[in-house]
Amino acid sequence: MLVFNSYNRIKIVLAEKNKSNKWLAKKLDMSETTISNWCTNHRQPSLPTLFKIAKALNINPRNLINS
Repeated sequence: MLVFNSYNRIKIVLAEKNKSNKWLAKKLDMSETTISNWCTNHRQPSLPTLFKIAKALNINPRNLINS
């Protein structure tokens, strides 16, 4: 059985791009709490949302996932 344990890099990429959780929340029309949960890896965004995050940050979605 394959277990998928990759965590996102949203917090790291936001820092690299000099963007805040608040900026991303506004860009995606989501709560800052949701963004914070993603950044701390308490929760993970859905795949479609991951693509929206990548688009907002102008990066490849693969850059948001730890391999």
